[in-house]
Amino acid sequence: MKLKTPQDSLTIMNELVLPNDTNYLHNLMGGRLLHWMDIAAAISAQKHCNRIVVTASVDNVSFQQPVKLGDVINIEAKVTRAFTTSMEVKLDVWAQNMPSGTNIKCNEAYYTFVALDENGRTIAVPEIEPQTEKELELYAGALRRRQLRLILGGRMHPDDATELKALFTAAKKDI
Repeated sequence: MKLKTPQDSLTIMNELVLPNDTNYLHNLMGGRLLHWMDIAAAISAQKHCNRIVVTASVDNVSFQQPVKLGDVINIEAKVTRAFTTSMEVKLDVWAQNMPSGTNIKCNEAYYTFVALDENGRTIAVPEIEPQTEKELELYAGALRRRQLRLILGGRMHPDDATELKALFTAAKKDI
């Protein structure tokens, strides 16, 4: 399987916030944004593995700023790390107010996708080769985030989370 870079999976999606997308305060509904983010992340994961993918998890979606009616949403999604059959995708979401020209980061999240074959069974995905310092940082952190996901989902015992334990052991030595 050919190695891929995070840039190979880069997906940029834009959406205009219309009245049907907002609540009574004329702010974008969180569920609508999550829907758009899921689509962008799935496209990114599919670009990485050239397979059908399904959402396995969504981590810590952080709503930092309200998004207003008429704003343009810009979602950037990129695979940060590939495991055996799964991929972590980082999303950054920006809200642009066209009249004022302001562009504010309003959300970020990590989604995990699993690749499937034509029979709906999991299938191996290509490895990823980070190219930049930021990509290397995200790649390294992905294993810790994965272990945390597995612990919270009841699929890993905390004692087996070697990367997470190492993080806390190193922090304890610094104190």
